[in-house]
Amino acid sequence: MTRTQAEKELKKTFKLDSFHDEQWEAIDKLLKKERVLLIEKTGFGKSLCYQFPATQFDGLTIIFSPLLSLMRDQVKKLAKLGIEARCINSEQLPNENSLSLKLAKSGKLKILYIAPERQENMWWLNSIKELKISMLVIDEAHCVSLWGHDFRPAYRKIVQLINQLPPNTPLLATTATATPRVEEDIAKQIGENAIVIRGKLIRQNLHLFVVKVKDEDEKLKWIGEHINHLEGNGIIYTGTRNNTEVYSRWLEFLKVPSIGYNAGMDVKTRLSVEMGLMNNRWKVVVSTNALGMGIDKPDIRFIIHTQMPASPIHYYQEIGRAGRDGLPTKVILLSAPNDRKLPEYFINNSKPSIKLYHAVLEELKKGKVTSRQLIKGMKLFYQQGKTIVADLINQRIIREVKQGTFSRLELMPGAKPLNEEKFEALRQARIKELDDMVAYVETTSPRMKFLCEYLGDDIDIEYTHCDNTSDKDFYFGTPMELNDSLEEFRATYFPIIEVNARGLLLVNGVAASYYGTSNIAEAINRSKYDGTQTDYPAFLIKQTLSAYRKTFKQEKFDVILYVPSERTPDLMMNFAEKISKALEIPMSDVLVKTRETEEQRNLINEYLKTDNIAGAFAIEDISEVKGKSILLLDDIYDTGITIKEIGRILTIAGAAKITPMTIAKTVQGEIE
Repeated sequence: MTRTQAEKELKKTFKLDSFHDEQWEAIDKLLKKERVLLIEKTGFGKSLCYQFPATQFDGLTIIFSPLLSLMRDQVKKLAKLGIEARCINSEQLPNENSLSLKLAKSGKLKILYIAPERQENMWWLNSIKELKISMLVIDEAHCVSLWGHDFRPAYRKIVQLINQLPPNTPLLATTATATPRVEEDIAKQIGENAIVIRGKLIRQNLHLFVVKVKDEDEKLKWIGEHINHLEGNGIIYTGTRNNTEVYSRWLEFLKVPSIGYNAGMDVKTRLSVEMGLMNNRWKVVVSTNALGMGIDKPDIRFIIHTQMPASPIHYYQEIGRAGRDGLPTKVILLSAPNDRKLPEYFINNSKPSIKLYHAVLEELKKGKVTSRQLIKGMKLFYQQGKTIVADLINQRIIREVKQGTFSRLELMPGAKPLNEEKFEALRQARIKELDDMVAYVETTSPRMKFLCEYLGDDIDIEYTHCDNTSDKDFYFGTPMELNDSLEEFRATYFPIIEVNARGLLLVNGVAASYYGTSNIAEAINRSKYDGTQTDYPAFLIKQTLSAYRKTFKQEKFDVILYVPSERTPDLMMNFAEKISKALEIPMSDVLVKTRETEEQRNLINEYLKTDNIAGAFAIEDISEVKGKSILLLDDIYDTGITIKEIGRILTIAGAAKITPMTIAKTVQGEIE
């Protein structure tokens, strides 16, 4: 097919007049049944490079993508064009996924989007043999490389599928973020004769700024001062799920239309926020990096990062979601001295030390264990344990074997020794990437030039749109009234406690503050651990009562219970009595400890915490709680394991509803 012939088909099917030269270069190779790695910036139009060939082949094109929003968006657009496309992913009901596969098997689909993790699903693996596959596409192909910034083990299973297909099956791997090292690795994975097409990554319309501040409070104040002076609508990216709530509630407090978004939300809520973003319903959507990938919105006019990303690659990818229409767009990174700590924490969990790998192997020499038994017995962080197990399976040193209803881990006979160099090299590579992100913050050269060169794009275009060149830096000055506003916000903002307790009559509650905010943590720790206190300070009681009155003014509670403590038995009892008296709700002390437990904060993972308090509580008089709406008080909400265990006991005892309320809620490091 010539380009002229192809563009006639393009007009007929996609209602577009022509291809970009680079698009046609990739499409021409695919139509000739070659394998292509396409590295192009966000907004280039990579999707057309596989959608057009898919319409020209007889069989099915399978597109592996981790982006559920992209699947939804593109399936909807293809349907409007009359192209039969569906998807298979975890957000859909099993019968929806089954129907998609049935249509694919019967030859009624042209395009099937599927999450890479399905390559670990036997139902899917058995079905592949019945599909007439004309082309394979790997979206976000950097995930296939160990050296990529977002490596996913499931992507390696796609490589296994590639090796099973006829060698003349066309294949397209696409990404906007591949360093030369990652480019080489991807090309090697998809085939010896893979053709690499690398476009220019420069985004001339993005105006890049770094604003240095002292701490988190100054970040909040900077956003409060400047947000209404930024044109259009945009996204604020935070480092944790909890911070999506903090920043969105701060903006609400300032009467700026905003909403939070993260991967912990239910599907319906996420879809609603995505639709609102597309329709400019809010000035700002505050999100973790879970939002934006795969959403085809051309007019995001600004992006602000409140937390330094883990690497310049992450940063380039995230800011790439802005200004896809080519119009001027502001990109701002707020940088504080301690910002390195959070990404460093995640690196230490995702890339554990070699010492821990050897310790796991020594443990497995004793015999087969489940992942849970391993993580619990060795007192590993949950994510550390999962990462080590996945890596050792990938190196074919250990394997999972089915024993009854459980999968157990065992050493593989004759396995090669652990490749220490690879893991240590990966760990050092992640640390180096973080160092490079710090270098981006500190650079005095043009910022886009720094990013492009980092990604292997040797640009010969002058770039001037940043604070290091002709653009003026943002002025940072905080009026006294904004200081007062932040203080008022801190005193009236109460974090929601989301319990996610299926099968229990436990509902979401509220905390009076975040642990670590202002002097909250200091006051709680002094009261709990200095050995002399029997009462929490009056300001904590006042803050807790304010949280109750704001959150539960329409609620009616029958009784107050409190979580008993061995270390400070009078502290929580006296606290509950004061709350009971102020709210005029009866208090009961029927919730008791049946055995001694360790302090939850001293235990490193959720398995240990769960076992620690399992069966450690009881209700002395069930009549006190049966049929009652209960307000359950505790001092700190962390993992929620203790609250859920008590919720389980109260549900069994016949409580009508259990609502937790705590003095503080910890900020956990959740990144999606």
